[in-house]
Order: sequence, then C-alpha cells, then structure tokens
Amino acid sequence: MRYYLGILLLLFVSITASAQTKTYKVGYLLDRTSPEIEGLLVELTNEIVAVVGEDAVLVFPEEYQLVNDFNTSKALTNYQSLISSDADIIIAFGIVNNSTISKLGTYEKPTIVFGALSEELAPQYDQSEAVKNFVSITTSQSYSDDLKLFQELAKPKRVGVAIEAPFITNLPIEEAFQKIGNDLDIDISIIPFNGLNDIVSNLDGIDALYLAGGFYLSDNEMKMLAEALIDKKLPSFTTSPLRDVSNGILASNHDQSELNQFFRKIALTVESVVLNGEFDGVNTKLETKDNLTINFNTAEKIGLPLRYSLIATTSFVGDPNVSTAEKKYTLISAMQEAIAKNLDLQVIERDITLAVKDVKVANSDYLPDVTASATGSLIDENLAAASNGQNPEISTSGTLTLQQTVFSEAANANISIQKSLREAQKENYNSESLNTVFNVATAYFTALILKANLSIQNQNLELTKYNLRIATENYEAGESGKSDVLRFKSEMAQNTQQMVEAINQLEQGYYVLNQLLNNPIDLDIDVDEAELQKGIFSNYNYKQLGQFLDDPTLRKPFVEFLIQEAIENAPELKALNYNIDATERSEKLFGAGRFLPTVAVQGQYFYEFSRSGVGTNFPNGIQFPDNYYSLGLNVSLPLFNQNKQNLNKQIASVQKEQLEVSKDNILLNIEKNINDSVLELVNQVSNIELSKVFEETAKEALYLTQTSYANGAVNIVQLLDAQNNYLQAQLASANATYNYLQSSMQLERSLGLFFLLQDETERQAFAQRFFEFLENYND
Repeated sequence: MRYYLGILLLLFVSITASAQTKTYKVGYLLDRTSPEIEGLLVELTNEIVAVVGEDAVLVFPEEYQLVNDFNTSKALTNYQSLISSDADIIIAFGIVNNSTISKLGTYEKPTIVFGALSEELAPQYDQSEAVKNFVSITTSQSYSDDLKLFQELAKPKRVGVAIEAPFITNLPIEEAFQKIGNDLDIDISIIPFNGLNDIVSNLDGIDALYLAGGFYLSDNEMKMLAEALIDKKLPSFTTSPLRDVSNGILASNHDQSELNQFFRKIALTVESVVLNGEFDGVNTKLETKDNLTINFNTAEKIGLPLRYSLIATTSFVGDPNVSTAEKKYTLISAMQEAIAKNLDLQVIERDITLAVKDVKVANSDYLPDVTASATGSLIDENLAAASNGQNPEISTSGTLTLQQTVFSEAANANISIQKSLREAQKENYNSESLNTVFNVATAYFTALILKANLSIQNQNLELTKYNLRIATENYEAGESGKSDVLRFKSEMAQNTQQMVEAINQLEQGYYVLNQLLNNPIDLDIDVDEAELQKGIFSNYNYKQLGQFLDDPTLRKPFVEFLIQEAIENAPELKALNYNIDATERSEKLFGAGRFLPTVAVQGQYFYEFSRSGVGTNFPNGIQFPDNYYSLGLNVSLPLFNQNKQNLNKQIASVQKEQLEVSKDNILLNIEKNINDSVLELVNQVSNIELSKVFEETAKEALYLTQTSYANGAVNIVQLLDAQNNYLQAQLASANATYNYLQSSMQLERSLGLFFLLQDETERQAFAQRFFEFLENYND
C-alpha cells in the first residue's frame, strides 16, 4: 500500500511541476530571409531549446518571423508589431534591425539583437550601461585586418568592395573604406548592390573583390558570383564564414565558430530571461579568433600561388579531385602517347635508321664502282721529242674505270651481319618501348596514389578540425584541460603541412609523367581514375587474373605457361639471338670462309682528247689510237694474313660464348621475374580485401573513440591513435587497387606484352594458347 502511495505522490509532483512550466513565445526579426537564413534559424532555435531544456516551453510562431528587407521604417514597424503581440521574447538579427532597435532606448519586452559589425563602424553603437530588457550581442570584425591579409595573399591594387546598398545609407561605409584604402595604399571602389547582377556587372576595372556584404545571397547566387570571379581570374575575400569559401569564394578570415558562439550566447540569454523574467543587459562583444580559410580549387583555377608563410595558420577547403588541367590522360592514352613521343624511343628509332643504312652500305659492295678522271700534262720538250710520239709535249685525256665485285665471302658475311644487327636494333627498340610503357604506367599509378593521398590528407585535416571542436567544447564545459585543445591545434598545423606536401608531391608526380610523355614539364595535366572492373579495366578482367593466380591447382601450370610466353615474346632474347647470328657469321667467315676467293671484274676505257707541241707524231707513220679499252678478271685468295684470320675467329667464338651466357642469364631472369610478379599479385589480391576490412574497422573504431572522448571516457592519446589508424587504413585501402594494377603491369612487362594495348582478338588468342597448354599439361 505504501508503495502505491509513493507512486501516486511522485505522479502528483510531476504533474504539478509540468503545470508550473511556463510557455514562452519567441519572435524573430530579420533584415532579409532566404533558404540559407531559414536553415540558420533552425540551428539557432535548436540551440535555444537545448539550452533552456525543461525550464520552459518555447514556441516559435511562424507569424512572428518578420522581415524588413533593409527598410528602417519597416524594421521599426515590425518591432512594434511584436511588442503589441503576445510574443514574450524578441530576437533581432541584422545591421538594419541592430541600428534601428538600438536607438529606441526603452524596451517593454526582453529584446536581443545580434550581428557582426566591423570595428571601423562599431564605436557609434557602443553601449556601456545596462539597459532594461535589452542586450546587443555582436562579434568584432575588421575590414582593415581582412584587407591587410587579402593584400598579403593576392597583392591586389584595385579592390572592389561589394556591400548591400541599404547599408551605405545607414552606415558610414564609404568614409571607413576611404581611410582603409589610404592606410594600405589600395585603390578601393564601393560596389553597392541589391542583387547579384549589381556585383557581376561592376567587376571591370578592379583586380580583386572584397565581399563586405552578401550574407543574404543564396548558396546558388554565391556559386554564380564565384564562377564569374573565376572566369575573370579575380581573387576574392569575404567577411562571411566558411560557407562562402565552400561555394567558391577564394578566402575568408572567419569560420563557423563565430556562429556557434552567437547561437550559444543567445541561447544563454534566453535562458536568463526564462529563469529571471526580466533582465538588464549591456552590450556583449564576442571575441573571435581569426582563421584564414582558402579554397584551393579556386586558387588553382585563378592561377594564384599560395604563400608558404601563410600555410601554418591556414585551413583549406575544396575537393582535391577537381582539376583544371589543360590535358587529361587515361592510362591507354598515356601509353600510346609515350610510344609516339618519348625522347628515348626517338633516339633508338634513329639507331634503327642507322642500322638500315649500314645494311645498304654492306649491299653496296656488290654495286659497280665507276670512276671517271681527266688528265692534262705538259712535259719537257726534249723528253717529248725523244718519246717517239708516246708523250707529246702537251696532251689532254680522260679515263673511265669500272670495278665490279662478283663474289666476296667478306661482303656476304658483312651483309648478313649488318642485317642481324639491324634486327637486333629493332628488338632493342621493342624492349625500350616496353620499358617506356611500363615506366609511364608506373608514373600514372604513382600519380593516382598521390592524388588519393592528397584527398585523404585533406579528409584527415577536416577530421582533426572536428576533433578540435570536440576538445574545445569539452574544455569550455570544464570536462577537459586546455592541453587537449593545444594538442589538436598542433595536430591541425601538422596536418595542414602534410596536405601542402601532398599537393607538391602530386605536382612532382605530374612532372615525371610529363617528362616521359615529352610534354613541357610544367604542363597542367591530370589522370583519370583506374578501378578494377570499371572504365578501361572492365573488359580486361584483371581481377579474374588475380583470382586465377590465387588458385593453387592452376597457379603452377599458369606460371609455366607465362614463362613460356615470356621467353617467346622477350625482345631481349630476340636481340641476343640476332647478335649470336652475327657472331656465328663472323666465325664462319674467319673459318672455312677464308678459303673462298674474292672474284672481281675490272674494266677501263681511255680517250685522248688532244696532243700538241713537240713529239706529237709517231715514227714511220704509225698511227696510235686515241681511245681504247681493257677488261680483266681478278681472283684473289689470302693465304696468310699475319695470323689475323685465326685471331678473328677466336674473338668471334669468345663473343658468341659471351652472348650465350647472357642469354642463359636472361632466361633465368625471366623465370624469376614471372614468379616474383605472380607472388606479388597474389599478395595484392589479399591486400585489397584486407585493406577494406582494415579501413571499415578503423573507421568504426574512430567513431566509437570520438563518442567516448566527447563523453570523457577516453583520453586524447587514444583518440589520436584511432585517428592515425584510420588515416593509415585509408591510405592502404586507396593504394591497394593501384598497387595491384601496378603489379599486373610488372607481370605484363615480364611477359613482353601489355593487354591494354592489344585488341580483343589478340587477348582471346592468348587465352586460347593457355587452354591448349593446360590441356597438354594435364595429359
């Protein structure tokens, strides 16, 4: 019985307490509204309700949300309307509401006005004495500090300052910016606007835009403004928090923490009203810490180099995967372009051309050698007189000489040797072509790994910022010390540096790819994503290749087949075989070939053009012909050439042995490389699956640790360990696929072919050869 009486008593107390809970109606006064402003009001409302808790029932009637559209008269009317209504608390936001309501002096109902106001404009609204039922909550901004930072960031000379036109009417905007411009040596022009078009149409004649207003522009309008500025390559700076920078504005020196402070202070003030009924307030100025935030996508698009002196104190937003590259490559296009443009390959192409010329030179030994000569002579007249007409004093003549090799073992050997060397040079080109394609693939996947690293480092930086907010909230709530906040600030600085390093590493990766593709080193390029079973890899079944190798029953015959294919395709072996052919031909030449004669035909035709002077006549009336010819056959056989024939034969034999040893070494290397590549592929197949598990587990562990840290259940070291584990897991997971594809490329290089560069018929033929090999292997 006493038990039931206790329950009834508890219910009575609860009902009585509930009946005593008062309901408060809260009205909002706004300068302007938009979907984004409505979203912020929802956040503010939720914060107020959370802080007040069960102390009161709060109602926010929609009809008590009034907008003045920057009209001071309407702002006053709206305020008086809420005073006349049954609203209990009035919350006003905006410069027009602030300036209008602050001048009233007396307030019948609790009134809270809040907003951001520049230090250059704040003094006229200074309120040092308590006013009944009124409090003004502002946060300090400095146009001058913003423009100093903007000047350091982008070095503008002519800055357009965009601000809502009604603000110029209500505030000494022009005077404030005229003084700032004089102090900073910047030419400032005011751009008053009522809408987006007023800003966009007044961008000529400036080299930067400072958005001193624009808080009421929608997200879409802000994106349109950012695109217009990017099109004109104009850097931009905003007084608004992070949202504008996320929408494409270059930079801001303010972040979301300002709004969070506003909302918390307003909620606490409302709680004070609920608990005390009336209140006397004084002007509250929230101190905020500057935090430069830069959209690095926008900086990249407008070509603005970031100053490294700002990196330590700068936060970055943007998507690292968004590219403004002049040229974008797929893996296949990079491979094909490397074959066409690589400088190393062009050098070897010239070597092939020279080898072709060497063959033609060797063949030319069997072409006729024709020589024409002309002679004019003047001899002593006494000698001419005594020559009986054989050597006249003055004579001119011409000779045409022909030499034609009919048979020469040395010439035949040289032709054969040069042809073998030509084919060997072609195989050297094929080998270098395979190396170039593999190097390009390596550079391509390295670039993808570096892109993934940049994206993950950016995510890790954002994660550190989130953890910093948790630490800050715990510190403000007295649940942790300031050391946690300082530690996360230090982590944020390190993460920012790591992200900047990741940006530079990616640039270096592109430099390597540009070099291989014979592009200007600083050409802005990008690479397409490469994923298994997607894009260019969807038709090549690389994943099945890995699964195939992972089958223990098939791995051994498949490896043996791959070795057989590699030996068949290896250009290095083919080049060695051609060089061996050349040495064998040399060996034959200096062996039995030296006993083969060289046969040549010779012919000569002589014509005497003129003779004069003493000794022109032959004796006894003999008439010597003025032209004649001769033909001859020359057969030569070297019997003993200082033992050089034997020595040359011995040299050729040693060279052949040397090449055969090199061939055996290459065969061993091929077998080893194939086995190594297969094992690496098997490792990477398991790595892909395990890295996914690692990432998912690390992510869940981080979430649980964050929650525990927020509740004070774990310390900062455990949270940092969880974050670092998740970072490493992300890197491992992102790189796993690229490492697998890279290992596949290594296997293909060892095979002497690349499946991506083959057509479907060639790939099917490869598969068919394996099935035939497997059938014979099982037999």
